[in-house]
Amino acid sequence: MTSSQEPVITSYAKAPAKSITAGEVTFAYRELGPKGGIPVVFFVHLAATLDNWDPRIVDAIAKTRHVITFDQRGVGASSGTVPHTLEAAADDAYTFITALGLDKIDIFSFSMGGMIAQDLVVKHPDLVRKLVLTGTGPRGGRNIDKVVGVTYWDIFRSVITRSDPKEFLFFNRDKVGKKAGKAFVERLKERTVDRDAPISNKAFGTQLKAIQRYGRSAPSHLSVITQPTLIANGDNDRMVPSILSADLHQRIKGSELIIYPNSGHGGIFQYWEKFAPVAAKFLTD
Repeated sequence: MTSSQEPVITSYAKAPAKSITAGEVTFAYRELGPKGGIPVVFFVHLAATLDNWDPRIVDAIAKTRHVITFDQRGVGASSGTVPHTLEAAADDAYTFITALGLDKIDIFSFSMGGMIAQDLVVKHPDLVRKLVLTGTGPRGGRNIDKVVGVTYWDIFRSVITRSDPKEFLFFNRDKVGKKAGKAFVERLKERTVDRDAPISNKAFGTQLKAIQRYGRSAPSHLSVITQPTLIANGDNDRMVPSILSADLHQRIKGSELIIYPNSGHGGIFQYWEKFAPVAAKFLTD
């Protein structure tokens, strides 16, 4: 008798595109890795869709864990409109997670995704077992509100050099950073079928303003975060200043902090060979 069980997919490039409707929103998502146990839900960055996760990091975690990535409301293949605050985005994430029938998750987050993840944990602390915060900062963090100017300037620079904006936003513009940036952008192209829809300009603008509001608002009480937490960044993050990673580390008791040298906002992508196994071990232990 042959088994009808589907083979386990551990390559993000081959993860099937799925959707689930919760209330008035249909959320697009992908899942991979062995099912069973607590899944790892990935919270993505500004302007990003399902296609913006580095497969080297996702695949390393999916070797042993059930991984779920998703499009926020109004982004990519998810329906609805982008919320005007990150608190509302956290509420949307909670709606998506509970629609899947999950009552306990681990979180892997990057940049804006880390901000949304913090809001989610503060509001629903019992939902999350472990937390990975990369390239991010706390609510009310100094100079987070300057992300708008930095982003538009780097987009302008990318246009005149015919490059991907992430090469400027995520990486230093030295020889090492340029090489790492181009390699990262190429990895994002490895999925060749069922690509996600890009974010609209309107949705992108709404997200930027939401981050600006987050940066200008009163700090959250991060002392409620008692989960094991891994914090990582590059030492020269121009989008979410690296000092804010140290701030998170001080405010989240028992957290671990990794700062990679000679790297920017995308330090975890530049140093994926070092970071991916560390993140996978942290989430597995």
